[in-house]
Amino acid sequence: MGQQILRTALLAGALLAGAPSAYADSFVNGNFETGDLSGWTQGGGYWRGGWPINPSTYQPGGSHYNASGIADSVVTPGLDPNTNNNLNRVYSGNYSARINNDSRNESVSTLSQTVNNYTDSHIYFAWAAVLEGSHYQDDSDNFTLTLTDLTRSLTLYDVSYSSASAENTSLFHQSSTGWFYTDWQVQDLDVSAYSGDDFNLTLLAADCPYGAHAGYVYLDGFGAVTPPTSTVPEPAALALMAFGLIGLGGTRKRASR
Repeated sequence: MGQQILRTALLAGALLAGAPSAYADSFVNGNFETGDLSGWTQGGGYWRGGWPINPSTYQPGGSHYNASGIADSVVTPGLDPNTNNNLNRVYSGNYSARINNDSRNESVSTLSQTVNNYTDSHIYFAWAAVLEGSHYQDDSDNFTLTLTDLTRSLTLYDVSYSSASAENTSLFHQSSTGWFYTDWQVQDLDVSAYSGDDFNLTLLAADCPYGAHAGYVYLDGFGAVTPPTSTVPEPAALALMAFGLIGLGGTRKRASR
């Protein structure tokens, strides 16, 4: 299998002395609680192989852009069936974004947002990937997530996985149906040394190029504060709740006799 590509730069700069708590510009609908994708730019098309994929070529105006391939959506809380119901689709709140989906049609989907003159000290976001076991490194379903300081042409965060590389890392679990998936990953980037710069977050997810395997990624909590802990019950908690209700029912029956 191909090698994993993971390039993560977490900035370690200290908070700027006297940095203002308010910021000149902020992220729009970063937690998707409007129930739609307002504030975000969607892109898409169809993938023919060769990895990693350059997301800019699938965004509006890009050489591979094709609006018919866009498969982004806002989803509500619930357990993802391709993960043996182990992954909550929403990290916190009532909605998250899903980039691409589990339809096998060679589609590529992107979601991006740029914020200008950002003066807060941190950028946070949460993501979780679901990739169907597939082929080799350059022809497997995959995703790429980047955060870039546009002012300085500096990549602050860059992570890319295909299902081929996911098979060889402990970051991913494997379901009984052959899908690889992560838990929710919460990123905290200290950008205090770059106050006033422009930033862009872009997430891409793609099927395999043969229409046989699918891949998608969830995104939530993009903003200046730590995303809150998920309010969706974990599978184990749901099981305990169900067991408790069954026990309560038995108690009521005995009490009524």
